[in-house]
Amino acid sequence: MNIRTNRLSRHRTVVLSLYLFCGICYAIAQGTDTLGIVIERATGKVLLVNIIQRASIGEFEGLGDLSHASAVFSRDERYAYVFGRDGGLTKLDLLSGGIASRVVQAGNSIGGAISQNGRFVATSNYEPGGIRIFDADTLKLVADIPATYGSETDPLLSKVVGLVDAPGQRFIASLYDAGEIWVIDIQNPLQPSIRKYHNVGKQPYDALITPDGRYYIAGLYGENGLAVLDLLNPDAGVRRILNSYGRGEKELPVYKMPHLEGWALASNYLFVPAVGHHAVHVIDIGRWEESARIRTLGQPVFAIARPDGRQVWVNYAMPDNNYIEVIDVAQMKIIKQLNPGKVVLHMEFTPGGEEVWVSVRDDDRVDIYNTGTFEKVASIFADKPSGIFFTARAHKIGL
Repeated sequence: MNIRTNRLSRHRTVVLSLYLFCGICYAIAQGTDTLGIVIERATGKVLLVNIIQRASIGEFEGLGDLSHASAVFSRDERYAYVFGRDGGLTKLDLLSGGIASRVVQAGNSIGGAISQNGRFVATSNYEPGGIRIFDADTLKLVADIPATYGSETDPLLSKVVGLVDAPGQRFIASLYDAGEIWVIDIQNPLQPSIRKYHNVGKQPYDALITPDGRYYIAGLYGENGLAVLDLLNPDAGVRRILNSYGRGEKELPVYKMPHLEGWALASNYLFVPAVGHHAVHVIDIGRWEESARIRTLGQPVFAIARPDGRQVWVNYAMPDNNYIEVIDVAQMKIIKQLNPGKVVLHMEFTPGGEEVWVSVRDDDRVDIYNTGTFEKVASIFADKPSGIFFTARAHKIGL
């Protein structure tokens, strides 16, 4: 297949290529900023979508177990790296429509990240516990970092969660079993240096990094509170905040963990899904104190901010997982409730924030809403869709 590329700007490539999907060949001019992928979790497939056309334009097959899949993108937006739950790491060529490379690098994996310069891809693994770093071009293993803790003579391996990229050619991750946060410097990728923060709290289960790359925040499953590392002041160590955050005095069953990568930062406030409660906590990151608490329909799973920071969209764990509620940031209150259908899993804003794509798993649909009018403007068929990822993520920290 011959592909001619014409660089129009630093981040955009227009390609005239021959696409082959489902046995049908067609030529199309395609800008990479218009593309995204949708995970079809039950079938090991990934849809290629065009966000301007609001349409599915192709499908990738043979990606293994995608029940907890996530993805990152190359700097030029041409390639998507999909992290499967079965340890599969697959590099998709969004322009040729084929699988560029694939490795099964672990037995049980929980996501990954791409480095600041786009040269390396890292995976976080449950089994064996640790972090593996790969060359982004070839998927050749560059570094294998076991998540060891405990006795030097009889070390244990921890599950790794909350892996993100950070400025300065670093990856940051949380060790669930060890109660640690590791900062991994890969300026020399063949000999990464690791700074370990011990006793950050019991069972960190997920984490995020703020969009400016300054704060790494880990949630704690084993106790109340959050752990915060200020990357501009790393010698100060990990700070514990919001000791009331967590199960609280009246526990509700936690059907699904809030995903910290789904927390929202808007207008200098973090909008944090409550654990086991019907609420979103609003945290002033200037003081690291709770400034408001917004009552919600159910137990939030994701709270994501529209790119302009004026809205936060929230979805829920069962039995309220057919609904979405929209928070107006200026008013600090819910202004709209939507009922897209059976089991809303993920949401993704278009780069300008004018629309949001919503996966409705049990209705086999991705619905598209106008974020100004809240009207549904289109739907796309997808087989048990979950994660939705647009190529604009290539230029954001922690995504």
